[in-house]
Amino acid sequence: MERTFVMVKPDGVERRLVGEIIRRFENRGLRLVGLKLLQPGRALAEKHYAVHREKPFFQELVDFITGGPVVAMVWEGNQAILLVRNMMGALKPENAQPGTIRGDYTTDIQTNLVHGSDAPETAQSEIALWFKPEELL
Repeated sequence: MERTFVMVKPDGVERRLVGEIIRRFENRGLRLVGLKLLQPGRALAEKHYAVHREKPFFQELVDFITGGPVVAMVWEGNQAILLVRNMMGALKPENAQPGTIRGDYTTDIQTNLVHGSDAPETAQSEIALWFKPEELL
């Protein structure tokens, strides 16, 4: 079993797509083992996006993610990271296929609804950043 971190970003919460996103992962057979609604502070957002710190869009990412509530989740299943990434769809809206979350619901690279870990190491560090061990089933 593999675990991955998923976040519904402020635009997804504002557009009331949280339930739809959860439904898609559950229907795929993934198991929800952690869930919380919160408005991240700057310190948490900067740690989450630390890999992008030197990029010109870093502050814009931090501002966006702290601009409203997010839903942080941990999903578990066989190849959970790859499944979630495929279900999210491509980052660029013009490359996101219909049937994916981004392909069905987004038209802008900045407001792309969801974040999902891209590798086992990333998943482990993101889960630890957003969740205490006792918050996971």
